[in-house]
Order: sequence, then structure tokens, then C-alpha cells
Amino acid sequence: MIKAEKPQLKVAILDLYDGIANEGMRGFQEILQRYKANNAIDLSYEIFDVRKKCEAPGLDFDAYIFSGGPGSPLDTEGSEWEKKYFNLTDKLEDHNLSATSQKKYGFFVCHSFQLMCRKYKLGHINERRSHSFGVLPVHKTKAGINEPIFEGLADPFYAVDSREWQVIHPNEKRFLDLGMQLLAIEKERPYVDLPRALMAIRYNDYFFGTQFHPEADPAGMRALLEKPEERKDVVSEHGLDKYNEMLERLDDPDKITLTQSTMIPNFLDMAVLSLQD
Repeated sequence: MIKAEKPQLKVAILDLYDGIANEGMRGFQEILQRYKANNAIDLSYEIFDVRKKCEAPGLDFDAYIFSGGPGSPLDTEGSEWEKKYFNLTDKLEDHNLSATSQKKYGFFVCHSFQLMCRKYKLGHINERRSHSFGVLPVHKTKAGINEPIFEGLADPFYAVDSREWQVIHPNEKRFLDLGMQLLAIEKERPYVDLPRALMAIRYNDYFFGTQFHPEADPAGMRALLEKPEERKDVVSEHGLDKYNEMLERLDDPDKITLTQSTMIPNFLDMAVLSLQD
């Protein structure tokens, strides 16, 4: 519970979209603005263009949100922007391992999630046979039942999935050795002989990631679903009935509206409480 006396919260948003138009950056900013208003908190944020301008923040922020982005999470290994990206995550980890009481919190989404899984060798990263896109159920694992960032969400809960690449086949030994937890997985599809993707991971007490998009809202998703190319992809992958069902789910307050208003705010709560403590 956030106390009445609130500290200043500084958030860095790392934009990995490489200059490509997207709904994600708008979603993150609207969540932060709504959180600031709802909690009457002194919250400020700054955006860093990681891939296009090779920008990266320093350690003078309290929370870091790492966005999704286009393309392969494998082919950019060794690029200049990736070096800065991982240099930052390494510095954040070193800071959190120090004796300081002011920890730094990180939330990694989709492409960023995949990069972190690659860094830690948590699973197999591959390109999907077809683009996964739509409003789909996400299933909690046993470890995910008590995850604070999931507090307020049902099992399964619904989220926007948009993946051309994915992380599958969790490396259980690496999870165990590193003390990380797999918190959610893709819906089971008994009619398809394919592995279920890893959908959410707690990397440590301060780093959390999702392969889906918790920042997505109904308005942005509807605009995407109604584009001819996206409609074609969804119908091809899931069928016309499922496509129409996704459009209906957008109006359900217990679906992605709940996910968008729950997960990142829960994450921000943790950062604020750390500052208060």
C-alpha cells in the first residue's frame, strides 16, 4: 500500500521500436500519466531512442521500462545499441546487488524480454511459422499464482500478443541456477503439436518481463485489428470466429483493459514503496 507521503518517481522509457510507428510507446506514456493522476504522485519520465539514436539512460532513474520492437532478437547481437542496452542492464544489476536501499526496477516487454532471455540463456529463441497477433489468454504457472505484479488478474488473464519471434523450451537448470521464475506460459493448444511460449519471467527481485504487451489498450488494439493485413494474419492463424471474438473481447473490462490497468501500475507500486522504505 502506497503511503500518503509520496516520493518523486523518475521513470526511463527505453524505445526499441527503431523509429517504426507503434501503439506501445503511447500505451506506456498513458499508463504513467494515469498513474501519476490516480496516485497524486510527483512522477516524471524521459524517453530514450535506443536503436535509432543509440541512446541509453544513466542510473538516475528509479524505474526503467524497456519496450518491444521489430525484428530478430538474435541478429543484432554485438551491435552498438545492444552494447549500450546490456551495459545499462548490467549496471542496474550491480547497483541492486550493492548495499544501497534505493533499488532500480526494470520491466521488459516482448523484444526486450527476448533479449534478456538470450542474455541469461533461459530458453530457445526462434522465429514463428506465422505472426501471433491478437487478444489471447495467458496462463499463470504455479510460481505465478503469488506474483505481486499479477495481483488482481484472473487465471488465465488476457493480454495482447504480437510475436514473430518467441522464447520456447525453458532451460530449467538455468532458471534454477540463477534463481529466476517462469510465471506465465502461452495457452495450451492440444490440436497443434507446438511448444508453449514463455510469457512472463521474474528475473530477480527487481527485474520482471513479459513476452506479451501489458501496455496495450482497446483503442490501439482495435485500430490494429481492423487493418487489412492484421485482419488477414489473425483470420489465417485463428479463423474468422476467433477474430470476431477478439474484437468483442476489446469491450470486456475484465480482459486487456484490466491487464493494462493492473500490471505496470503494480510494478510502479513496487518502485514507489521501495523509495518510501
